[in-house]
Amino acid sequence: MKYATKLLLSYLLLSVLSFTIILISVNKAIDYFSFVTIEKQMMEKADMCELTFREILTKHEKLKAQGLAPDVPESALETLKASAKEVRIYDSNLKLKGLAVGGIRVNNGTPLIFKGNIEKALKGNYSYTVTENKLIYFAIPIQDQFYENVYVFELVENISYFYDIMDKIRYILFIGAGGFIFLITLSSLYIARKTTKPIKYLLGATERFSKQQFEHVELHRKDELGMLAAGLNQMGIQLKDYIQYQKQFVSNVSHELKTPLAAISGFSQYLYEGENEDKDLQKIYFHLVNESERLTMLINELLILSRFDKADQLELNTEKTDLSKLINSVVLDLKSKADKQEITIEVNLEKAVFVYVNKILMSHAVANILDNAIRYSSPKTHIKVETFVRQTEAVIKISDQGIGIDQSDILRVHERFYRAKNSNAAKGSGLGLSICKEIVEKFNGHLEIESEIGVGTTVAMILPFT
Repeated sequence: MKYATKLLLSYLLLSVLSFTIILISVNKAIDYFSFVTIEKQMMEKADMCELTFREILTKHEKLKAQGLAPDVPESALETLKASAKEVRIYDSNLKLKGLAVGGIRVNNGTPLIFKGNIEKALKGNYSYTVTENKLIYFAIPIQDQFYENVYVFELVENISYFYDIMDKIRYILFIGAGGFIFLITLSSLYIARKTTKPIKYLLGATERFSKQQFEHVELHRKDELGMLAAGLNQMGIQLKDYIQYQKQFVSNVSHELKTPLAAISGFSQYLYEGENEDKDLQKIYFHLVNESERLTMLINELLILSRFDKADQLELNTEKTDLSKLINSVVLDLKSKADKQEITIEVNLEKAVFVYVNKILMSHAVANILDNAIRYSSPKTHIKVETFVRQTEAVIKISDQGIGIDQSDILRVHERFYRAKNSNAAKGSGLGLSICKEIVEKFNGHLEIESEIGVGTTVAMILPFT
């Protein structure tokens, strides 16, 4: 997963999680404070009703002292019947003594009674129950002059309007949450892109550095990324100077050694061919010839690399080339060498695979890889050479059944002078794959190497069509 995607997802997840917690908390707060408000309103109404009820109770106590026997619940119900949607009066035995619905007294009614509410109220506490159909049953105790709970006055109100208000608030809240998440997503995308853009730029610069393309890194920032860009610039300048110095040194030495080495090679060959009596001396001369040839090959390869270092893309003289014909020609040139080791070469070439390359250089690269396949393969093994098209690229693939390359060496085998740990099986300079890599890269292509010890190696040269 890319860094920008991780940053975006992390920011979104954190924002959504935080907002969800806030949303749940606000929702709980709405529920809590809504019921606190309802309870407060009901208690205020209950206090007024209680006060009126006690006044009626006091008045009736005075009438009772005069020998009258008034009906307290009936008088209280008549006075308070319009104080709520439904009004009820219970005595201390939980018996319903009066009922009024919508301000009208109801005789012999059988309403829904919450016994627990009445029992709690008779103990001197306010008590209420809210039903599923959004009705609140609010019970309050009524005390006589001796402070005994003799009646319970119960108010029944429809509080659906509170639920409607809460639902509307929640709806607005969720709409706001959706808008917030949308804005957070947009801002996250913007922040992720703005944050990762300079990182991608610096990453591209490091990739170009790895290909020895030391371009100036320009990042107008005063933060850590700006400091990193400045550091990369300095590193690029130093690396470029060092590599150029190294290449110039190798080039100069190669040129200087070419002439004396040619003389040594010539004299060694002369001495070897002229010595027919002393066998030990002949072996020494033969060794001199082989070593001078190896050094000559090394110098020639170094000079090829030196020309690559100095060559411009326009100097390569590329032309539209049929890879099938080019590879057929290279295979024919090396077939005799393979036959000597009883190695068979299978050729599977797709027709009409054209790319823009320099024929001589491309032939050299293919020949180098095929020659490696032959040299590092055991007798009576098999080499497969094929070309095919993969999307917008042409692929040349050479597979052998040779000694293979260790995984730790694969990333470095195309470096100059580097040789794999098991490469002593055949002579080499350590420059072959480096030359192939540089040739292919000059034509905007690249090498892919797959290998397994004791199984074989596959080298693919991937070239663009244009």
